[in-house]
Amino acid sequence: MVRVEDLYDAAERAGLLTPVVVGTTTVHCAFRAPDETVLDGLALARDFELEYAASRIHLALGDVVTIAGESYRVREVRALGDGRECRARLARLP
Repeated sequence: MVRVEDLYDAAERAGLLTPVVVGTTTVHCAFRAPDETVLDGLALARDFELEYAASRIHLALGDVVTIAGESYRVREVRALGDGRECRARLARLP
């Protein structure tokens, strides 16, 4: 059985993930920004979002993460599927 963590590790090795700093920990997550094309150019992302393996980090409403030197506050966190993967919606801080 393939674990979610294995998929994230493979995506990280392929250069598909973005380093995200949470406190003193850096994890690699799928990061989407507004107006970024997704689904191979068929759609545009509307919000800042992170998708990540739930076993790697725990995010909660109000947490602050840093991506490429920019700070973002967590607005919402949802479990995906069986809960081993999560999606967080973010708001960029000024």
